[in-house]
Amino acid sequence: MRILVVEDEHKIAAAIKRGLEQESYAVDAVYDGDEGLSSALTDEYDVIVLDRMLPGLLDGADICKEVRANGIRTPILMLTAKDKISDRVEGLNSGADDYLVKPFAFEELLARIRALLRRPQDHLGNVLALDDLSLDVATYEVRRSGRSVKLSQREYALLEYLLRNQNRILSKANIISHVWDYDADILPNTLEVYIGYLRAKIERPFKGPELIHTVRGFGYKLSTSND
Repeated sequence: MRILVVEDEHKIAAAIKRGLEQESYAVDAVYDGDEGLSSALTDEYDVIVLDRMLPGLLDGADICKEVRANGIRTPILMLTAKDKISDRVEGLNSGADDYLVKPFAFEELLARIRALLRRPQDHLGNVLALDDLSLDVATYEVRRSGRSVKLSQREYALLEYLLRNQNRILSKANIISHVWDYDADILPNTLEVYIGYLRAKIERPFKGPELIHTVRGFGYKLSTSND
């Protein structure tokens, strides 16, 4: 899953980016309101972590309003040193989905991001599943037919995105934009290589149905059926 971090304090932005990447997220970090808005409007993200006070013409609340005015429903977690109730209300009323006051523990930031990612699929809780394949986003445990499957961070991120979008045909560009960050050096066949890694780990050792289907000329679909 791909996350945009808009934070003008470079050390904080770097710490958030590093921590989230260790949790298998792809992360882009920008440092002012103008670049933050441009990124939010032009690229596709699964969550936006947005500082309330930013240099430039736009602050966090302004960015929220512009993002929502453009019909973008990406969950937004606002970070701020302002802890008054009126400040929180203003942030939420501008379009933010959640509000976290600085200083904060990274564990709480991570938990809130996970909660935002779960919202479209609340009925699934922490477990994403298809047939006998399951992925627990809290423990990072992947299992098929009751057996544990060990994945690399990138393989895990790819499988999580496929599971969150199961039964949908996903273009290669769409998958890459959610699993790799903007600065990643992606070769033309990188996605195909990682799809091959996943198939070798979640399909070939098992007797269950094939789950990752190639849609010729377009991309891939995670499904029990190739129809």
